[in-house]
Amino acid sequence: MSNTRELDIGQIVTPGQFAHIVIDTPDIEAMKAWYGDVLGMKVVADNGFLCFLTYDDEHHRLALVNNPKLKPREKNSAGVNHFAYTLADLGCLLATYVRLKQSDILPWWCINHGPTTSMYYRDPDGNSIELQVDNYDGEEGMLWMLSDKFKENPLGIVYDPDLLVSKYKAGVAIQELLEQGSAPVVEKT
Repeated sequence: MSNTRELDIGQIVTPGQFAHIVIDTPDIEAMKAWYGDVLGMKVVADNGFLCFLTYDDEHHRLALVNNPKLKPREKNSAGVNHFAYTLADLGCLLATYVRLKQSDILPWWCINHGPTTSMYYRDPDGNSIELQVDNYDGEEGMLWMLSDKFKENPLGIVYDPDLLVSKYKAGVAIQELLEQGSAPVVEKT
């Protein structure tokens, strides 16, 4: 019996899942608190320099590196635009919005991209975090991105989160609420 193995290097191996993010921060305490409040992350290990947090059974989904000498990232500089987290359904997204609003944590952008209904927040260091729900199952979302609607408007339509909450509570059909334009922003005069 041979102990040799072959490696198939002719194929690109895709990840089984996204594992974690590491953020260097000048204010580790504020970041720990924010990710705990927003995503329900719990500290797994913390030695003051490195802090590991998770929201599920993975050993860590976020690592924070404490470096008080860091300067804020300059606007218009290269880097990651945002991190996105998919929530279970629209009710979870809206409940999170209402809960965070009670703590004065407000999204800076609420937009229905077509394939997702999304709310963007900024953590204490200014990193943008997207909380989203999928508006379509699997292949339907990909088909949206190939559609004329996407070609005409690849970003999506801004919505009023309070109006969406109101319509949700009133019992409007979920599929209707997930449609672009279901909670239009009313311009204040």
